[in-house]
Amino acid sequence: MNLTDGGGTGTAGDGPRTAGAYVVDVRDGRVGQVMGHVGGYVQLRPPGGGREWDCPPDATALATPDVVLRARVRELNRASLR
Repeated sequence: MNLTDGGGTGTAGDGPRTAGAYVVDVRDGRVGQVMGHVGGYVQLRPPGGGREWDCPPDATALATPDVVLRARVRELNRASLR
C-alpha cells in the first residue's frame, strides 16, 4: 500500500494514507495526521503538532471525526497546563 491508495472502511490496513488524512495507529491508539511516508512507513504527527512517529501502513485505521476532535481537545488541554 502506498500514500495515495485513497480509502477504506476504517479497519486496520484500509485507512487512507494520503497526506493530511487523520488516522489511528492501532498499535497504541494514538491519533495522527499523515505527513508523508519514508521507507515503507507512514509518518504521523499529533493533531496539535509535535513530534512525528513512523507507523506501518497496515497498522493504521481511518480516524472518525469524533476521535479527531477528542484528540485535538486533549492536546489543547495538555498545552494549557504547561
